[in-house]
Amino acid sequence: MAAVLRPAAAFRSLGLPVRSMATLKEIRTRIKSVSSIQKITKSMKMVSAAKFARSERELRSARTYGNAAQAFHESAAIEPTDPKHLIVAVTSDRGLCGGIHSNIGRHIRAVLSELPNAETVKLVTCGDKLRSLFQRTHAPQMALAFSELGKQPPKFSDAAFVAQKILEKGIEYDKATIVFNKFRSVISYRVTEQPVFSLETISGSETMTLFDDVDSDILRNYHEFSLASLVYWAMKESATSEQSARMTAMDAASKNAVEMIGKLTLTFNRTRQAVITRELIEIISGAAALD
Repeated sequence: MAAVLRPAAAFRSLGLPVRSMATLKEIRTRIKSVSSIQKITKSMKMVSAAKFARSERELRSARTYGNAAQAFHESAAIEPTDPKHLIVAVTSDRGLCGGIHSNIGRHIRAVLSELPNAETVKLVTCGDKLRSLFQRTHAPQMALAFSELGKQPPKFSDAAFVAQKILEKGIEYDKATIVFNKFRSVISYRVTEQPVFSLETISGSETMTLFDDVDSDILRNYHEFSLASLVYWAMKESATSEQSARMTAMDAASKNAVEMIGKLTLTFNRTRQAVITRELIEIISGAAALD
């Protein structure tokens, strides 16, 4: 009797419907569906691995843009008091990559909770994942939202478009912060903040006044270029981190599918043995009754 009940208990642990005993057909169907999912996750892992290799190569050149623009803003040596904030969050439209996008959202919410004037902070989102999140919780603070990111590798023209729209929108800010996932290794990335100052803030810096040959046009042009360069760097870092996270997530999903197939196969064999044992008992009992 215990052997007959064991398959049913195993099916309850797998979350499958149990009447008196799971039929062999139900188990066989479930094994086929899990096997199909395993094939999909393996294929997605291979695709992500190829895209990751390309993103990692392109990231090296993108970091050159980012380091130069980062040095420009650091050399300004600006510490604005009670500044108007702008947060630019860089993610993508695609999922199935673990918690890489939700980490950005949690980090930004934590930053907003610590700011005294959080309700005046403006938000710019790059990617639908954060746009849908902040539209529910911080809709009045949403200034711009960009989509169609993540389907193709980011280009400098994409970053220039984002920077141009931010400048054309006329958002008043003293300090902007670009929040993105910085790639560290195949299994590691870190949420990073990159400060960016407005043109007016940089123009009033004491460091900038030391250069006699830097006029307003040169400063404005380089400020626009540095903003686009930092956005491009953040996009490349986020894209590489996303591909590595998706590769890791699909590998874990494939391993889980193998484990589930093993459990289902064991349940299938036990159920089949139970059915055969029950039929033998019925035959023997019937023969004994005739005697």
